[in-house]
Amino acid sequence: MKTILVPTDFSQQAQYALDLAHGIAKKNNATVRLLNVVEAPHGTSFNAMGEMTAPDGMDSMFFAQLLKRMREQLTKQVEDPKYQDIQLEGDVEVGNPYESISRTITDQKVDLVVMGTQGSSGLEEVLVGSNTEKVVRRARCPVLTVKEAVEVDAIKNIVFATSTRDADERLVQELIKLQKIFGAKLHIVCINTPSSFESDRYYKKELKSFVEKHKLENYTLNVYNDDVEEDGIVFFAEDINADMIALATHGRRGISHLLSGSIAEDIVNHAKRPVWTFSIAKK
Repeated sequence: MKTILVPTDFSQQAQYALDLAHGIAKKNNATVRLLNVVEAPHGTSFNAMGEMTAPDGMDSMFFAQLLKRMREQLTKQVEDPKYQDIQLEGDVEVGNPYESISRTITDQKVDLVVMGTQGSSGLEEVLVGSNTEKVVRRARCPVLTVKEAVEVDAIKNIVFATSTRDADERLVQELIKLQKIFGAKLHIVCINTPSSFESDRYYKKELKSFVEKHKLENYTLNVYNDDVEEDGIVFFAEDINADMIALATHGRRGISHLLSGSIAEDIVNHAKRPVWTFSIAKK
């Protein structure tokens, strides 16, 4: 792991994300990049010198002061002595948060995104607004979301929820990297629901084949029954007092996403513990 991206709005949750990224970076000798994106009002444009032309009715001086304040806050964090033991860099950009994050992931070859989330009233409440659901769903690297302060050394048990059919090679390789980062034990679980019921015997056989195929180590195999898959994942993690939840997201878009929703997004929104996601959508 070489580069960790932390999108920030300077909220408390963003601070939790930065502190966790700091701990991960120390263990992996990685660089942390802080990114603050100021979303320009509709109609804003920039000339060849980078000067802003504001839409009618907007005070360009106010926006310039906002940018200045964001840059000052970012500089203060980058220069904070508590982070002097890692390489910490920062940028303030003007534009669409999702597009800026996606471009940074590609341009900087980001290995992991760590983001803060606020909680329980929908993904509108996530760090950078509704754009975050796109990051979770479509990012070209793993995304780790946190709601509370988390110590790296405290993460020892990770729940990996899978149907085994979703676990393509890219996902498994990223999961192995995640396990190594924390030196954690994997608790691999299939959630058995009435709508997709299979016997425990069937799931245990599938899970055994899965771990043997991918040569996984330091794990437990589990089948958990619940009415809804999302609840089953959250409740299983609570029952074993896991430190993190890991799962794939399919990266659905458009009408298919509206009709089927996203288990990963629901888990990110409702789970109290950190959630690691990786998109297995075709890139």
